[in-house]
Amino acid sequence: MTTNASFPLGQPGFVSHPIDRAAHIRTDSDKLFALEGHRDARAYVVHRDSLLVKQGPDGTRALVTLDEARKFGANPGTIFLGLKDGAAVFGMGISAAAAEDLLGRQDVMIENLRALAAQGKVPAHELSTIAMAKSLVSWHQRHGFCANCGARTSMSQGGWRRDCPSCKTEHFPRTDPVVIMLVTSGDKCLLGRQSQFPAGMWSCLAGFVEAAETIEDAVRREILEESNIQCTDVSYYMTQPWPYPSSLMIGCTARATSTDIIVDRNELEDARWFDRADVVAMLRRDHPDGHTGPHPVAIAHHLLAQWVQDTA
Repeated sequence: MTTNASFPLGQPGFVSHPIDRAAHIRTDSDKLFALEGHRDARAYVVHRDSLLVKQGPDGTRALVTLDEARKFGANPGTIFLGLKDGAAVFGMGISAAAAEDLLGRQDVMIENLRALAAQGKVPAHELSTIAMAKSLVSWHQRHGFCANCGARTSMSQGGWRRDCPSCKTEHFPRTDPVVIMLVTSGDKCLLGRQSQFPAGMWSCLAGFVEAAETIEDAVRREILEESNIQCTDVSYYMTQPWPYPSSLMIGCTARATSTDIIVDRNELEDARWFDRADVVAMLRRDHPDGHTGPHPVAIAHHLLAQWVQDTA
């Protein structure tokens, strides 16, 4: 039921793994220095939720040489992402001032990553590595000081750790688990709207897993809190890395045991039940009321498309 050949059913964005993370190299400073200086080394340059891409007659290109990255104003600190066909791939950030200096140029642009992915301007097989770069660059930008003693920390292990010179605490990137679930009741499913969604778009409900909470409990709690719907029979579907800023979306399904919705307006703009015919039209983007589902880059689309296929 998915409508995008780049993201077939069960393959949302950011899930492919074309790169060897080569974790054993992260502690070898001499090797990292040599890889960074090699002419085959490449980098992804990210700025907040956007990605730097070069533009040319053949379209856009996100993977740039390190010389190109520096010429465009990328920050000097490089994060070792891994090896692709034996060549090193790095992640780099760029300051707001340097990004602004690129505005109006014809050969390069900084564009919203989600838009680039949805429009197919970046190959789907590159998105996982780009997500890694985005998550790590964002983490470094937000964790420049030790949470234990407040001293400034420094990058180590190829960008996969920050060390405090004062109290010797080692800081590691974190990934936040988020449950996203399709709740069904017979031939209907529960979908919600958030105020920041595009007009007419509905999607699966989602929420962060809390401390000392199982995935199953998180699914039941979030659904109850946001919609007053009680559910059971929680099942795992798949996961999707989601670099906003660094989450792991845990896709699940559940069966509702109640149907009367009370919307938590602090979390959702609205929530309602949709039948299978509605969802089919929403995924095809031809619903008579203008309702649409999530883009195939998102795991929510695949939860819906799988349900449609299984209930056909």
